[in-house]
Amino acid sequence: MKTYRSIAILGVVLGLSASSLRAQDAVTTQVMSLEEIWKLSETNNRQLKLSALNLQQSKLEELEAKDHLLPELSVGGDVKLNSKFLIYDGGFFSSPRDVPVKGYGYGVGYNLNVNIFNGGKDRRNIKIKQEEEARRQYEVDLQKYNVKYNVAVAYFDLYKLLHFRDFMAAEIIAEQKQLSLIESLHKNGIVLKSDVLRTSVKLSQLELNLSDIEKKIDIAKQRLNIFMGRDNEEELQISYQNNAEMDSITDFGFGAYIDIALNQSPDYRIVKSDINQSELNIKQVKATLLPKVSLYSYYNYTYPQISFYPYSNDLWGFGQTGIKVQFSIDNLYKSKHSVARAGIVNNKAKEKAKIKKDEISLQVKEAYLQRQQALESVETAAKNIIETTETVRVIRNSYLHQESLLTDLLEAENTLLEAKFSLTTAQTNVKLSRIRLQAIVGIL
Repeated sequence: MKTYRSIAILGVVLGLSASSLRAQDAVTTQVMSLEEIWKLSETNNRQLKLSALNLQQSKLEELEAKDHLLPELSVGGDVKLNSKFLIYDGGFFSSPRDVPVKGYGYGVGYNLNVNIFNGGKDRRNIKIKQEEEARRQYEVDLQKYNVKYNVAVAYFDLYKLLHFRDFMAAEIIAEQKQLSLIESLHKNGIVLKSDVLRTSVKLSQLELNLSDIEKKIDIAKQRLNIFMGRDNEEELQISYQNNAEMDSITDFGFGAYIDIALNQSPDYRIVKSDINQSELNIKQVKATLLPKVSLYSYYNYTYPQISFYPYSNDLWGFGQTGIKVQFSIDNLYKSKHSVARAGIVNNKAKEKAKIKKDEISLQVKEAYLQRQQALESVETAAKNIIETTETVRVIRNSYLHQESLLTDLLEAENTLLEAKFSLTTAQTNVKLSRIRLQAIVGIL
């Protein structure tokens, strides 16, 4: 028994030393709130960085589409060796006449092409790229809300575990005192040896549970560090004693949440953007049935002049400026199926939007009811703590007067500890349910 008590005292000393070290770390480590972790995650989270790169790519694609509105201008030149210039005046089998030309030649000039009309395809392509950029922005927003919600889940998981650790540490200290009392009663012949053993077993189980909680705390901290883009083992402290955190956010009614979701939810905006893109694509396909009109101009200097008769060994300059009209006859029958396919894509996008609307409405309903349930759970858990606290007090007094069994006391103490766990869990569920609701409707 003395050996066991020595081990218990050593455990208390080690626990106090660990608490002291944690307190020292807390002094040197900045205590971070959820909002501060969110800000770091928005800046350093790797998933959000990837989404930002996708958005930058879309912006460059829009600029590339605008570049197609600019005139096509090219300059070029060539240097060549000329063969003999033979003219067969009397036919191929007659003796040719050798026209004297230079043995070499060169040319230089420019070519300009300006699109005047092509069914609006170039400008419509810009609108398509702008719609794609808007869609990427909605994807960035959706990713940001998902990351913020996942950060909140990890944050309140750590929040909950830190409270569990405090509860467990306090329960261990109380159980150690109770064990000393029961050992004293056993020496005086008031209680049985089995009571000492049962209390010792419970104390060992509490210490094992505390060790498990400490490991889970380390994992939760590492998860938050990863979200913030920090080193996995970097020290992290949160202000978990502040139970009022996030309670200042205003709640809305269910109908208001639905209206907000259909106007601001990135998930719903994405499918709406798909509809816009499909409608633009239909117009783009139909534009192939329209003629293409362009302004062209070119001018070239060549030496020698061997394109027109009479030939000359002098420098020759020639160019043209005009309007060119092209109309693809084959598109009258080739584009029929392309237009039909684009119409089907548009109908699919509309159906997906309806499905997404139903999904979002269901998600909002589920999250809203979960929040109501969480609020009710907090009230129930708070009442249970009051009742179980009183139960423990009554049974402990009756046990000391030999009017009840130790098993009843231990069971009541376990019930009280579970009630404290349940209250903390319910409180974190209230906070998380509100954050999840805001993430779904797009106002987080």
